Amino acid sequence: MAYTDDAVKAKLSALNETQEGIVTVAQWVMFHRRHAERTAQLWLQKLRDSPAPKRLNLIYLANEVAQQSRARRKDDFLIAFSPIIAEAVSTAYKGASNDIQQKLRRVVEVWRQRSIFELPIQEAVESRVDEIDKSRSTGKKPLLGGSLFSSPSGSGTPAELQPLVPLQVALSKAMVASSGSATAANTEYDKMHDPSVPLPTPPVHAARLSQLLKALANAESLVSEVIKSRTALIDGLEKLLETNRSALSKEQSLATQLSERKLETEGKKREVEDGIMRGLSAENSPSPNVGDPSNGGETVSRPEVEALTPPPVEALTPVGSPKQRPEEGVEDDPQATATFTLAGFTYPAGASVPGADLSSAIHSDIQQDSSNGLYAKKRKVTHGEEDYAQFAAGDLDADVAELLKQEGTAQ
Repeated sequence: MAYTDDAVKAKLSALNETQEGIVTVAQWVMFHRRHAERTAQLWLQKLRDSPAPKRLNLIYLANEVAQQSRARRKDDFLIAFSPIIAEAVSTAYKGASNDIQQKLRRVVEVWRQRSIFELPIQEAVESRVDEIDKSRSTGKKPLLGGSLFSSPSGSGTPAELQPLVPLQVALSKAMVASSGSATAANTEYDKMHDPSVPLPTPPVHAARLSQLLKALANAESLVSEVIKSRTALIDGLEKLLETNRSALSKEQSLATQLSERKLETEGKKREVEDGIMRGLSAENSPSPNVGDPSNGGETVSRPEVEALTPPPVEALTPVGSPKQRPEEGVEDDPQATATFTLAGFTYPAGASVPGADLSSAIHSDIQQDSSNGLYAKKRKVTHGEEDYAQFAAGDLDADVAELLKQEGTAQ
């Protein structure tokens, strides 16, 4: 079938909701992609004149064509649909049942996920749908928790960027509105000035020029709105940029200050640690050096320690013990005579002592130690002669005497 307006309208009228029907029409439309702009205009006109269920099928057709164009990297229909897709979705969404609206929401969500249209076009589509939801749900709780594209509370756009959101939305709308008008006006202008096209009669030519003038004026007005919206967005971006530049300058100064203070603190820390190490070295040193600068240049003397001296021999020798004989080879002092004390009396060495022949008497014997050549003295202390005399006299203890007497009687 040759491409004509009637052929396109016939294909769109025969479109049904089955997948096979949608794919068949989409393939025919894409085969004539050089007429993409005209096909898009006829498609939009058919959508406006159709009931709600039919509009959903037309949106499905546009979705199939757009996704196939994106997959095949053929941008003819993407360019043709971009200026009109927001208006088309809005027309299909407004007044439709909740079931159809949910299906339309799903299609728009797929476009965002797969990046079918450029971001400004996508945002314009979502903005038009959001406006319809807000106007319909005034004073009511939004269906399904609100619009599919609205950000949840407590999240979404940061507070610093919120003033830019309406500016971007206005710019997207203006771009969508002006794109189709400017394209149509330029196309008509090219036809009017095509040398290969014969000039019509003057009355027809004048009418066409009048229509072209209106189209150019309308397109100019819409483009002016785009310029105005973009200028407002740039002003907002410049204010945001200036705010961030000022904050950046303060943050850089703060970073420099913190870096300097960190270096200063590290130096002080090293000084304190060096002082601690010097203090430990001084404590572990056996004695500080004389005139050491670390001691202030003062002379530090050792503390006086009393020398260890052995106690005198007399202190270790009991009173009454005979004195040690001089070592061999050493001349005796003529004035020194060996003596010993017994019972309070001092006797010269070798003198006889009363009662010395008794076993209870005190005797001393000095023997020479063969191992070291010294004389070692052995002493045995017994009772004095007063005790022995008392014992010899027979004065026994009364109890002991009584016990002895009893034993004699028993025998």
